Amino acid sequence: MVGKVYLVGAGPGDPDLITVKGLRCIEQADVILYDRLVNPELLKHAKNEAQLVYCGKLPHYHTMKQETINRFLVKYAKKGLQVVRLKGGDPFVFGRGGEEAEECAKHDVPFEIVPGITAGIAASAYAGIPVTHRTLSKSFAFITGHQAGDEAAEHQWAHLANGVDTICVYMGVSQLSTIINQLIRHGKSPQTPIALIHWGTLGVQRTVTGTLETIVGLVQEAQISNPSMIVIGEVVRLHEKLNWFEDEIVAKMPVVHG
Repeated sequence: MVGKVYLVGAGPGDPDLITVKGLRCIEQADVILYDRLVNPELLKHAKNEAQLVYCGKLPHYHTMKQETINRFLVKYAKKGLQVVRLKGGDPFVFGRGGEEAEECAKHDVPFEIVPGITAGIAASAYAGIPVTHRTLSKSFAFITGHQAGDEAAEHQWAHLANGVDTICVYMGVSQLSTIINQLIRHGKSPQTPIALIHWGTLGVQRTVTGTLETIVGLVQEAQISNPSMIVIGEVVRLHEKLNWFEDEIVAKMPVVHG
């Protein structure tokens, strides 16, 4: 008997943001293969006898190669087990879920996609930055920072700079200068607002805002690193007014009396 693979989006970090269906899959799984950015709180919902397999990936270092993960999904399912591939955000948004689904289809393993809330939307929302807005943003794009130095993607920068109102960049901190240079070179104003949201949706979230012209220095000063979402566009101006989550964090901080 062949089991089934569930490619489950764990959401952006806050464990409360996982879907009801995603949580049910975790509770019923025999095997869970999970990534580095999956909140450990979610794993507490697994059965005591469930096997937990860490597939953590760091920038420039993969604990488990993608090909190995693919093989494991098929192997466990062929044993008749219910397998959950638990991925940060959404499995089909820069999560290689498409590749894993293809591997299952190739080996006639039943699979199901359980969408999750992606960081491009969730981290922005928790920073008070709507990716769309009736007067400020009628379009948005999700891109990966990995394409910043990709010559094959060179033609896309003109479109991004001139044809999209809001740009959300995943995995782009190390390529921040290149991303900015590309956008300005292709027509984006140096005064365009930009935000970096570090550990979005978690209690340690920090947001740094500036313009394309100033942000590199501000990020260095604030020591912002991965994982961070980059949001570029006029909607970033709403952060100061709509910054509900970080204001809430500050409000909950204990008062220290001298």
